[in-house]
Amino acid sequence: MIQIIIAILLGLIAGTITGLIPGIHINLLAVMLLSISSLLLQYTNSLTLIIFITSMAITHTFLDFIPSIFLGAPDEDSFLSILPGHQLLLKGRGYFSIIFTLYGSISALFIILIFAPLFIYILPLIYPYIQKIMWIILILISAYLITSEKDKKLWALIIFLLAGFLGIASLNLNIKEPLLPLLTGLFGASNLLISIQQKTKIPEQKTAPLKKIKLSKKSIIKSSIASLIASPFTAFLPGLGASQAALIGKQFLGFKESMTDQREFLFLLGAINTIVMGLSCIALYSIQKTRTGAAVAISKLIPELTFPNLIIILSTIIISGIISFFIAVQISKFTAKNIHKIKYSKISLIILFILLLIILIFSDFTLQGKFLALLVFIISAFLGIFTILLGIKRMHLMGCLLVPTILFYLL
Repeated sequence: MIQIIIAILLGLIAGTITGLIPGIHINLLAVMLLSISSLLLQYTNSLTLIIFITSMAITHTFLDFIPSIFLGAPDEDSFLSILPGHQLLLKGRGYFSIIFTLYGSISALFIILIFAPLFIYILPLIYPYIQKIMWIILILISAYLITSEKDKKLWALIIFLLAGFLGIASLNLNIKEPLLPLLTGLFGASNLLISIQQKTKIPEQKTAPLKKIKLSKKSIIKSSIASLIASPFTAFLPGLGASQAALIGKQFLGFKESMTDQREFLFLLGAINTIVMGLSCIALYSIQKTRTGAAVAISKLIPELTFPNLIIILSTIIISGIISFFIAVQISKFTAKNIHKIKYSKISLIILFILLLIILIFSDFTLQGKFLALLVFIISAFLGIFTILLGIKRMHLMGCLLVPTILFYLL
């Protein structure tokens, strides 16, 4: 019992760090942990490590919107929060944006419990049939997302395909962690460079007690239904992430650009981000498929996940999520009170340097590997900037994962 408590506490600390530092994605840390797992298993057992990974992964989903909204440096699971979140930040309401995502994340804990029986008992029955037509499903979803672009559908298709070719090239290069420079360039560096160029200034941020930051019951129900509809796709469909699920939910329920809809969308993003992580563990048990770095790490530590272990994992998700909520609230409040005191362009430059350093450290140990990683990073950043300047939704850049996945199932 003591080991379990320690594992959860250490997971909370690690998840807070990964969530707050741009570029340190949970997938990267999971891979690093696996590389030293043989050493760690000399002092503990597989289940304790799994509890640590689960706690870290869930905590990350609560915290990663803070750099996404306040600093404009998201990972691939939270980059959509820049759109409404950054708008509210520039109005002095960045703290409120974070709280809306946290409301979504905390509600996700209950949604995960609702989905658990369906994934355990029904998904194994239908998944073999889904697998046979996986490429068709992915093409249809990609087409739906592309055609959701109102005025620039052709450009959306071009961006999707360019990102797809870049993804194929990156995955076939001799780089240890090809997704790190690819996704960091597309979604992190591009936004930071635009912010530096525009010399964005952050106004003084407002804060308020949680009881005064509210969503109507109608908004909560609407956003929860959207997350219920969209989230299952990403738990067992490869190449789809929380961002695509959020856009599917947004399109399905007709979110617009009003202040109320911005809040609902942030709630939806927070919910889906946490639901996807939680359901990936359940999918590992039910269909033996991994859709997140955390699930991959768990599968390597325990070749066959048992039902008692799944119950422990679900318990860890609930406990870690509740504690993470309060951690994120306090950190968000502190950040909101101090972010306007620092020049945003300097913050952006520092974060850009950190991202570049992370890529050079973790992508490869060889000089050639570092050069290739840097090249992918630069090209990805330019493609991201091009997409922003065109006024195209950056979700289409996820073609970098969808196109290779579609070709894998098609060929």
